[in-house]
Amino acid sequence: MSSAATAATTPSAADAAKSPLARLGSAFVGRLVIIVPYLWLLFFFLIPFVIVFKISLSQTAIAMPPYTPVLDFRGGWSGFVGQLRELSIDNYTLLTKDSLYFNAYVTSLIIAAISTVLTLIVGYPIAYGMARAPAAIRPTLLMLVILPFWTSFLIRVYAWIGILKPEGLLNEFLLGIGIIHEPLLILNTYKAIFIGIVYSYLPFMVLPLYSSLEKMDHSLIEAAKDLGCPPISAFWKITFPLSLPGVIAGCLLVFIPAVGEFVIPDLLGGSQTLMIGKTLWSEFFGNRDWPLSSAVAVILLLLLIVPIMLFQRAQARAQEQGR
Repeated sequence: MSSAATAATTPSAADAAKSPLARLGSAFVGRLVIIVPYLWLLFFFLIPFVIVFKISLSQTAIAMPPYTPVLDFRGGWSGFVGQLRELSIDNYTLLTKDSLYFNAYVTSLIIAAISTVLTLIVGYPIAYGMARAPAAIRPTLLMLVILPFWTSFLIRVYAWIGILKPEGLLNEFLLGIGIIHEPLLILNTYKAIFIGIVYSYLPFMVLPLYSSLEKMDHSLIEAAKDLGCPPISAFWKITFPLSLPGVIAGCLLVFIPAVGEFVIPDLLGGSQTLMIGKTLWSEFFGNRDWPLSSAVAVILLLLLIVPIMLFQRAQARAQEQGR
């Protein structure tokens, strides 16, 4: 009996040999969730960024590709080292000397900041109404917020041209009801850019705000009312502070892509609009100056590192509060 019990309780040699492999396999599966995002960032962010950074250190050439050196190994290791020595920071020096690029960066940051504030002003009441709506209709409201994404971004921006042009739907409506007596000049102005950015990026503001407001304990508002706190004071002292993670996340999700926006300024702002996205496109496709345009892109990315880090920190805080 004792020998049989010992044989039954003691694992076999084959099971003992498999256990390290099984543990290794389970550990690999557990880490795969972390490995896949890092591989994604490696192939679709880090490697392209290194390529763009290398091009920004090159010189313009009438060739294909239109820059030198190209950094290949056909000349062996010595030839590759010689090509590395040909790299320079002349393109970055040119950016500091020409006020066009500085003005483009500043204008882009200002337009993105104003658009973010306007999007927050429009999106917060929408998100708050969705969070306070009956639970049965919240999925429908979410679908209505996401519904514009089912249509091409370019088509939606083109639609605003038909709305905002002097003979467009907006002016025809306002003239028809007698509010104005001559068409408003909105298209090809900064007002049209703000309208386009707010409309296009509104879901990026509403969704994180809704996520924060939906988790809020509404009994806190009721307790504040019972203690005699006015509704406005209760909002600024309770609701808004609790929704700050969503506010920060939404503002960064709007601000970061708005800085480098190209389609909206080009179609709604006209040819005179000075933004870094249009400047980058002109240098890359118009002037065929790939090194200089790559330097512009690198500086733009460095400018956005700070808000990206703030966004990651806000996301981490929101996850901690959710736990």
